[in-house]
Amino acid sequence: MRVVESDDGLWVEIPFDRNIALTLRQVYRSQIPDLPDRIIAAPALYLNVPVISRARRIQLSSIDTIW
Repeated sequence: MRVVESDDGLWVEIPFDRNIALTLRQVYRSQIPDLPDRIIAAPALYLNVPVISRARRIQLSSIDTIW
């Protein structure tokens, strides 16, 4: 994990590691059909933090979403 500071805030980069890859199995295709959206949702689910996304399928899923 790497913390990046910029003029518009603080960002944390999370590597897509084995733990997140395993968590990806918990992001069901029936709720979020697009693989890129599931890849975005998996780290949030693993870290128990909300996803910041406007993707409607993510918002309608069981993944906690902000936006």
